[in-house]
Amino acid sequence: MNRLVNGKFGPCCSQVLKHRRSLVRYHPEQICHTARQSSILKHTMHERTLQILVLRYSTLTRINKFDATPRPKIVYIRTQNPRMVAGVAVRAVSRLLKLRYLVLGGAVAGGTTLKVKYEAWKEKFPDLSWMDEYMPDSEGLRGAVSGFQKFISHFNLPEKGWLKRNVNSIKGFVADSSQGLSFQSQGLNEGRGSFLTGAVKESGIHITMKAPEGSSSSSSKDPKREEWDRLEQQKEEFLEAQLRYQREIERLERENRQLKKALLLKGDRSSFSRREKKSLIDMYSEVLDELSGYDNSYNTQDHLPRVVVVGDQSAGKTSVLEMVAQARIFPRGSGEMMTRSPVKVTLSEGPQHVAQFKDSDRQFDLTQEKELVALRQEIELRMKNSVKDGQTVSSDVISLSVRGPGIQRMVLVDLPGIISTVTSGMAADTKESIHDMLTHYMSNPNAIILCIQDGAIDAERSIVTELVSDIDKEGKRTIFVLTKVDLAEKASTNPNRIKQILDGKLFPMKALGYFAVVTGKGNLNDSIDDIRKYEQEFFRGSELFRSGSLKPSQLTTQNLSFAVSDIFWQMVRGSIEQQADTYKASRFNLETEWKNNFPRLRELDRDELFDKARGELLDVTMALGEITPKHWEDAISKLLWKRVSNHVFKNIYLPAAHSEDAGAFNTRVDIELRNWAEQQLSKLSVEVGLQTLQNEFGTLVEQDSKKNDHDVIYDDVISCVQTESLSRHSWLPSNKENLRVIQFNTLEDRSVHDKQQWDAAVQFMEGILQEKMKEVDKNINELTGPSTTEKWVYWKSQSQEQNDRCKTKEELDKIIQSDVKHKDTLTPDEVTTVRRNLFMKNVEVDDKFVQETWNPIYRKHFLQRSLNLAQECRKGFFHYQRGFNETGPQCHDIVLFWRIQRMLHLTSNALRQQIVNTEVRRLEKEVKEVLDDFMEDEKKKKKLLYGRRVELAEELKRVRRIQEKLEDFIAALNKEK
Repeated sequence: MNRLVNGKFGPCCSQVLKHRRSLVRYHPEQICHTARQSSILKHTMHERTLQILVLRYSTLTRINKFDATPRPKIVYIRTQNPRMVAGVAVRAVSRLLKLRYLVLGGAVAGGTTLKVKYEAWKEKFPDLSWMDEYMPDSEGLRGAVSGFQKFISHFNLPEKGWLKRNVNSIKGFVADSSQGLSFQSQGLNEGRGSFLTGAVKESGIHITMKAPEGSSSSSSKDPKREEWDRLEQQKEEFLEAQLRYQREIERLERENRQLKKALLLKGDRSSFSRREKKSLIDMYSEVLDELSGYDNSYNTQDHLPRVVVVGDQSAGKTSVLEMVAQARIFPRGSGEMMTRSPVKVTLSEGPQHVAQFKDSDRQFDLTQEKELVALRQEIELRMKNSVKDGQTVSSDVISLSVRGPGIQRMVLVDLPGIISTVTSGMAADTKESIHDMLTHYMSNPNAIILCIQDGAIDAERSIVTELVSDIDKEGKRTIFVLTKVDLAEKASTNPNRIKQILDGKLFPMKALGYFAVVTGKGNLNDSIDDIRKYEQEFFRGSELFRSGSLKPSQLTTQNLSFAVSDIFWQMVRGSIEQQADTYKASRFNLETEWKNNFPRLRELDRDELFDKARGELLDVTMALGEITPKHWEDAISKLLWKRVSNHVFKNIYLPAAHSEDAGAFNTRVDIELRNWAEQQLSKLSVEVGLQTLQNEFGTLVEQDSKKNDHDVIYDDVISCVQTESLSRHSWLPSNKENLRVIQFNTLEDRSVHDKQQWDAAVQFMEGILQEKMKEVDKNINELTGPSTTEKWVYWKSQSQEQNDRCKTKEELDKIIQSDVKHKDTLTPDEVTTVRRNLFMKNVEVDDKFVQETWNPIYRKHFLQRSLNLAQECRKGFFHYQRGFNETGPQCHDIVLFWRIQRMLHLTSNALRQQIVNTEVRRLEKEVKEVLDDFMEDEKKKKKLLYGRRVELAEELKRVRRIQEKLEDFIAALNKEK
């Protein structure tokens, strides 16, 4: 028995049998020898062997391996000895006992696992002991059930119809309750308690008493009355128990919200904010935001679920949304259109009750009335700004997120209400625009349609129900909500009519569920808590509910929000994978097109291309600081002299050169230079500085565009930014004033300091005079026509006018030769003489013709004379130091050009310093500001960066971003499962 208990009996038997078989296999000669023995010896050996076998098995000892007495199996089978039969039985039992290990092990393991599962199940099961004080005891309940059975026996019911079915359900309920009554609390842990659902309440029957045949009314009046009163009392007690149960559920729900809020606030706020940003509903809302602005060429439509709230104007759409969001966040109005554009509201759970716009960092505290007012004003302002001129509604979506304790997670879209008449002040197409907008949102096959119907008006006046029924004919994604039930009851609306509406038998539409809600008493200042309290009190005392017209599961906005949230997430889980596959295929098509058309280019979207253009332009701007000072001064001086040369010659040098003496010359020059420095020169110099800065900037841009790594797609951006930056750039007023002082002091100085400066002034004067001489010669050649050499070499000829001017020139040259110091104008007598001489040569000209020909001829004569004077004054510095005595040349012209030259040099130096030290940095700053402005202007970027390359990169980036967000959301959704 010890081996049997310890589990060693079976193995021992197996070893014994194996040993016996081995003896038969390896010692057959012993068996043959044994068979040839005499019958006596054979009988004796068999008897001895059986005794040993029985002894060994009876004592549960092992066979001695040295016992070499072999016995074939046939000996045991043929023998009729009881001991041999017992041995065979023992071997069979030993084989069968091998199964006990599996049976015993499975029993022990199963029992342990069952115990653990039972304990875990017991811990998770809610404690409903608190309901004992609200429920009657078992004895009283059995008495009530038996009395109810007697009461039912007195009725004659129709053979079919709703009454028969409902009473049968009551009978079944009573029969089941005879053994004990149990109640179920659905959704208690999630705060989803509603009114207790029982068979009596759900049936909603109206029983009419009828006396049984053959009995007198007088004899059965009192018992029937007593039974009826008892039934009414039980019904009242049952309803009271429902109300107590509902109040307890609400209390637990409030405690649950407070505990959640405390737990969330107990942790690290920064870590919670990160979790909150990546919550499941926020991730889904980001996907919808991406899809709302997506426009592609592959017909990939947005079929992701969202709750679309539709209804007639003033039906209570916005009020229902506010009850679901637990805050009065939308603009208010009485009898006028307030919702003018779609408002996407993302509801999620959080520790604080706050609201925030998608494009803003400000959070509105929804527990403060001041913040609520500011939020409503902001929403109203955004709606007005989204509506274009001449329109009433807009399709631009306002994205808003609302977080708070106990809020059901979902995404809702509030749409403008349907109108039947276009009133004054509205656009003519307002009715059609609203209809098209609602149709667009409801046409999404995965959109949940929340159809809002005003219960205070006649059902025949409803517009939204017909529109919803046309789009969702089967009602597979429609939830019907009847609002203003309190007003309907006050208006004595037929309860059967309301029951027909909530049963889906009145309107020509089907729905997943029907709900009746109350969203206020008409006071715009009531809070959400006040409205919810009023709603609960109304339904508790409502005759519609007490009469059975309204079912508890169809009442209150709380039950509505639970149902909508459940359906929303069911639709999301059922459609998100398909939508992700659609965008995956779209991404593959776009990537294939890019590889075929732009194989060696990076996939840069519009923003990335703009950033690269920005970098190139900023590099060019930085290169302005690397230009050498000499280059700046040469460029400024050259441009400045080009701008002032005409003024110097015409208004200063020429008038002064005709002065009678050196004193008059210097006086005239000083006056003109002073007036010029005070009034015009500084302004002109600043313009020259700006022009030089623009020229150098443009030169650098052009050089950069010729590089091998330059992309021509940036040219429009760089050119536009360059033009805009330079147009905004202006010279500092302080620099302009400093420049004026420098120029004035420079022009006032008439002292040439050394011979080197004198020679530089002479060289400057000669160079300028020679340049002017070339210009005058060119002008004269144009007036007089080709010369004799040009006529023969280039086969050119003179026109009649050129011939007349040539002859006029000959006459004017005679006047200049006769008077070398002739003034710059002709006297009337001289003009008459010239005309008379020309007339003698058959050339008729007028005074104007003569004067026009005289100006370039005299200019050339004057320049030639000044040039001769400059050559004479090359060695006149000694006489200048001695004061220009009468024996030396009068070189006052050299002093004038020295003053002009020195002014040009100092002005160029001052402008160069201002450019390098101030203006280049200011220009770089303005370039950055322009780039920032263009970066925020999407229309500007689309205008500057265009083409299939840009559009394809934009589309590819958007599809990738959508696909990544979808994959992240799907991963989070599966993790939550």
